[in-house]
Amino acid sequence: MKVRVDASKCQAYGICNEIAPRVFELDEWGYAAVPGQGDIAAKDEESARRAENSCPAHAVVVHQE
Repeated sequence: MKVRVDASKCQAYGICNEIAPRVFELDEWGYAAVPGQGDIAAKDEESARRAENSCPAHAVVVHQE
């Protein structure tokens, strides 16, 4: 599974990082990113989906490879 953050939509709410801190990093201004190529471990899939559904800006995208 892959996760990405659409930087043009991210509004720095930080909810994704609160829900899935192993998946999302926040920069010094609070904008989210997914390190590396966006591949996540199976144990983080549920929290990544919750982050996707909780993002008020709809900036988080989770998809199967």
